[in-house]
Amino acid sequence: MSGTTTAAVRPRRRTAGPGANRWVVLVVLCVSLLLVALDATVLHVAVPAVTEDLKPSAIELLWIVDVYPLACASLLILFGTLGDRVGRRRVLLLGYGLFGVASAVAALAQTAEMLILARALLGVGGAMIMPATLSILRQVFPDRRERALAIGLWSAVAAVGAAVGPLLGGFLLEHFWWGAVFLINIPLMLVSLPVGRILLPESRGDRRGPWDVTGALMAAGGLFGVVLGVKRLGGGEASASPFTVLPLLVGAALLVLFVRRQRRLPHPLADLRMFRRPAFSTSVGCIVLAMLALVGLELIAAQYLQLVLGLSPLQTGLRLLPLTVAAMAAGLAGARMLRRFGPRRMVCFGFCLTAVAVLTLTAMGEDDNAPLLLSGFVLLGFGLETTLFGAYESMLSESPADQAGGAAAIGETSYQLGAGIGIALLGSVMNAAYAPHLRSVPGVPRQASDAAGHSLGEAYDVAGRLGGSTGAALRRVARDAFVHGLHVTLLVSAGLLLLGAAMALRLPRVMQCAEPVEPAETVEAVEAVELPAQRDVAESRVSA
Repeated sequence: MSGTTTAAVRPRRRTAGPGANRWVVLVVLCVSLLLVALDATVLHVAVPAVTEDLKPSAIELLWIVDVYPLACASLLILFGTLGDRVGRRRVLLLGYGLFGVASAVAALAQTAEMLILARALLGVGGAMIMPATLSILRQVFPDRRERALAIGLWSAVAAVGAAVGPLLGGFLLEHFWWGAVFLINIPLMLVSLPVGRILLPESRGDRRGPWDVTGALMAAGGLFGVVLGVKRLGGGEASASPFTVLPLLVGAALLVLFVRRQRRLPHPLADLRMFRRPAFSTSVGCIVLAMLALVGLELIAAQYLQLVLGLSPLQTGLRLLPLTVAAMAAGLAGARMLRRFGPRRMVCFGFCLTAVAVLTLTAMGEDDNAPLLLSGFVLLGFGLETTLFGAYESMLSESPADQAGGAAAIGETSYQLGAGIGIALLGSVMNAAYAPHLRSVPGVPRQASDAAGHSLGEAYDVAGRLGGSTGAALRRVARDAFVHGLHVTLLVSAGLLLLGAAMALRLPRVMQCAEPVEPAETVEAVEAVELPAQRDVAESRVSA
């Protein structure tokens, strides 16, 4: 009887996850995310060295930079839902292996075509890793209080990776060749593969029905077209260009067909009924809006620091470092804030604080104001991370456990789409406010003023070629116009952030921390052992 009771208790203990090892699992997941976040930005500072060595054409250089986020964003749903079916740890470990191999190919690439292929494979590996980290985190931390702390650490690591990438790339370029920015991934992956195989738990979702391969390919193709079109718009290409409009139209059509197909299938690839939950759909919308308002702004801010204030790339990275430190602090404090204030007030507060930071930065001018930039970037980092933390935690907690991979993929896809749309939208606003001022500079030919209207960097190049008082006048007008465009862009961003604060009012007021429900198979296993034992006891009492 005692042996039977012990056997009945053990399944209950196993359902809680990997026990004390869950924090070790979190470390492994954070290292995985750090590599993906680093690789998204580490190449930016190496572009001049790559250009000098491989001599890529303008189109090839564009693809070298863009193919990684394109491949990653378009395949998130495919691999996120595949992990729900075949095992999230399995997909994550395959992503580790592919990421390591692709890093070696990229580091040793001798042609632009080979580097593009390697970057595409890195994007595929990143798409396998990113949703798997969040979905495994969802399974390993069934208690919402602990999961909130884990998501805070996870998101803080993401902020560190994105910010440290350019600094690490600059350091490596000073001592090694450009391929070193890829080689750093290999030893980390060699360690992560065996450690992940030993420590990470395997988990799956609902395996009923076949995996919808057609739907997965439709989602991948649709997202690729939409993200590609948005990136072309963000690059300043004319909206009437067929190379911009065609990918957008084809991608949007494929996504519409994907949604219609998922609604008809008895066992859909992604359960779109999750969007009927106000907390889930609102969280996704908040992620998109936060990234839409801020990613393009960060790009413009980096240009301001380098081209207007004349800072070097390393000095620019150091000026933006307080933003990262504040984001880390918000991630670490996020769990406590969420328990105390609840998702609604936390996300609203994050949006409003970020809007205050953006409005504070409208005081930036042509002269360096270090205290203003420091305070603005600190508020910006803390507010942004508070918003994204609350939105991600609510989205993941509102999704069913067996749909964790699909939900994580939707969240990461919304992040990527928001970032792409933000660059396109705010880049267009910036260009609309900047370019008209350069058409009336005395003595500057129309062709030269049109070229100067593309960006402040090109305006400086044109001014250098013109020389004399005309070149100096063009340079001064371009700098004034850029600062004016920056102020207009900041005001638009503040409006989008306040819209996000209003949207966040649909989130739950308090953080629900109900105990996790045991899986059905565990309950059945316990009952299969306990019921016969109870029946034996009852029969013995009757006979007595």
